[in-house]
Amino acid sequence: MQCHFSPLAERDLEEIGDYIARDNPRRALSFIAEIRDRCFLIVQTPYGSPLRESLGTGVRIVPFDRYMIFYTVHEDADKIRIERILHTARDIDPGFFTDQLLPLRRA
Repeated sequence: MQCHFSPLAERDLEEIGDYIARDNPRRALSFIAEIRDRCFLIVQTPYGSPLRESLGTGVRIVPFDRYMIFYTVHEDADKIRIERILHTARDIDPGFFTDQLLPLRRA
């Protein structure tokens, strides 16, 4: 199984890195690498997190530090897709997340 990042998740990582880099550029790089590593570990147990259907079809969440990694499993394509990576302090309204979530692609 492979791990892919949506454009929104890539943007989230960039924003997280930029925020941390204001105080510590070196830590920003290492923290982003740690988040990516955690995302790649999800493929070992893709169904290990409960479904959060209120946020979107097939959405699951894995915590990492003070962030939540939102992902979907695409069994037919043998991949997981990281949809978003958001700080836990954010109020994640189901409508907001659904509007931001890219449609599932079965490719």
